Amino acid sequence: CWSLVIAFFQNAVAFQAASGVTSRASAGSSSSSSGSSTSISTSPSTGRRRRKTLVSAAPVEALPDIVIPNVVDFSAYSREVSSDEIQKEDPRIWVPQTDCLSFRPLCFCTSQGYYVNLLKFKGGGILGRHRHSSPVHALTLKGNWGYREHDWNAGPGTYVFEPPGETHTLLVDEDCDEMVTLFHVTGSLLYVDEKDEVIGFDDVFSKLEKAKKWYAECGLGEDYVQQFVR
Repeated sequence: CWSLVIAFFQNAVAFQAASGVTSRASAGSSSSSSGSSTSISTSPSTGRRRRKTLVSAAPVEALPDIVIPNVVDFSAYSREVSSDEIQKEDPRIWVPQTDCLSFRPLCFCTSQGYYVNLLKFKGGGILGRHRHSSPVHALTLKGNWGYREHDWNAGPGTYVFEPPGETHTLLVDEDCDEMVTLFHVTGSLLYVDEKDEVIGFDDVFSKLEKAKKWYAECGLGEDYVQQFVR
């Protein structure tokens, strides 16, 4: 399965050009030059998301996002997995960020300024409002997620391209037991408030430091992270 995921990202650009993919503007996500877009918010009573109109998540000059459902049918590659195989993964590999959010490093490319990780939410949650200075690629492996500023939902096998300039808030519904998505993030992720003032950031170096600190605390050792650094 992992060889399939890696091959997918290596051919992402060629795939987009050859497959006639649909962007948010042409896929009915109601993005327009007026700067408004259809969005999804969470209902306090049900925990489910509902649509409403918000200001566009990106500047006028920014390119549209790309969302392609079902590019990979993981069920075709599934098989029975024994409990012994499941126990081979050390849970300490996952670096906690909040009570419900953790990440598993796959690559910290300090030479080119990007990182690849698995992002996992358990029981729903929110990744605070943030802006990307460079492009992001994502592939959903399990569960569902979306952005408050968009009307699409990324289920298993969905590929998402996020253009530079996007500002959005990642949402995972409370009724989603577990969400796992592979993210390839280049450059900085800037956390912003509702006035678009920067209040924090993440990049390959900050993520690397979080992983080093956690691996030192959990007993794996700070040097455990070096296997992911390139």
